[in-house]
Amino acid sequence: MPDRLQGWCLSHCDGQWEHEWGVRIDTLDNPGRTVSVGLRGTPLEGRAHLRREIDRSDGDRVEAWSARGAFHAACGPRNLTEALTLFRTWAEECAGGTA
Repeated sequence: MPDRLQGWCLSHCDGQWEHEWGVRIDTLDNPGRTVSVGLRGTPLEGRAHLRREIDRSDGDRVEAWSARGAFHAACGPRNLTEALTLFRTWAEECAGGTA
């Protein structure tokens, strides 16, 4: 999965996008992770990812949505791969399976 995200990011690097937008993964204090993928200047700009919440338990959860020019996800400490997969699946669906 990381290779596919890296490939998607690399395909949008133009000397500007990666400095202003890019991908950010951070730590939540509850515990968990946040993911933000910049969409401006990509074919996903303006596309809506309706909020999706998967809540299995306190530590087994993922939520994903798009807002303010980015894809966002918040997830449990062991759900980072699932959050990245939600982004990649959405990106591929928007591109007709070719992202």
